[in-house]
Amino acid sequence: MSARKAVEDLRKRMGQAIIGQRDVIDRLLIGLLANGNLLVEGLPGLAKTRAIKALAKNLEAKFSRIQFTPDLLPSDVTGTEVLYKSGDETEFRFDPGPIFANIVLADEINRAPAKVQAALLEAMEERQVTVAGTTHKMEPLFMVMATQNPIEQEGTYPLPEAQMDRFLMHVNITYPPVEDEVQVIRLVRGEEIEALSEQQGTAPPAAPTPIAQDAVFSARREIAEIHVADAVERYMADLVNATRIPAQFGDDLKRWIEVGASPRASLALDRCSRTHAWLQGRDYVDPEDVRAIIPDVFRHRLGLSFEAQGEGVTPDQVTAEIVRQVALT
Repeated sequence: MSARKAVEDLRKRMGQAIIGQRDVIDRLLIGLLANGNLLVEGLPGLAKTRAIKALAKNLEAKFSRIQFTPDLLPSDVTGTEVLYKSGDETEFRFDPGPIFANIVLADEINRAPAKVQAALLEAMEERQVTVAGTTHKMEPLFMVMATQNPIEQEGTYPLPEAQMDRFLMHVNITYPPVEDEVQVIRLVRGEEIEALSEQQGTAPPAAPTPIAQDAVFSARREIAEIHVADAVERYMADLVNATRIPAQFGDDLKRWIEVGASPRASLALDRCSRTHAWLQGRDYVDPEDVRAIIPDVFRHRLGLSFEAQGEGVTPDQVTAEIVRQVALT
């Protein structure tokens, strides 16, 4: 099976488990294929955890979930040195934590204190964990998907802007259309019937064979060869640079943007645009690929002013204005 066919199969399987969230599925696949980490945000009950589990379930990968709480310790995430005794001899051995998996769900990441967040983000950025002076490497396939709830702020520890920048994309999940919600009801009802049948001893339907990790690595190699024209490269750089010199693009952007995006935004635009083009079946990046993913790349990287926040201006509105103002040369 070719890498493209395997990824299409993975997308189809996820679509069967998640109704009405095609854009979310595509963003999760882009994060996986672009070898990045995602911050997934949405109101309770919008299938954030379900979407991530659907990806892990259909991929040949070890899945781990970490429920972040205020009393969590860094060692609860990374692991710790444990003293083992055998006869008269004793030694310390490293007991890996839940971060040592292929796909890690960091549920409600903003509920953990700064030390725990820093431990997780070190693993995300460096793809390694250092415990008691010893460095432990992560698996070649390693991806963190962190979720957070936008409406509950009491008892939370917001991620600093510098740490937010380490996420490749910030994905928003919104309410599904009414027609899709009817399908969700039917889907969950069917799953309940299957679960009851299994409890009564009836064998559940055989699950399809998970997609092999080699398909992901093959897809990444193909994505690395996607052609990006000089004009498109300059377009991506101009979009990012516009966030740093907003006064040159109108009074609104000047009032709204306090801190512009870092070079990580340019790198993320390049990686995500190439991946988006590959998913569309093209071997080159079109400007529409850049425009399709720029809200997810900029959403957590723009530092908005108090004036913009007071007016209720969102990062997506600012991004839309930047796209409108910056021309493809």
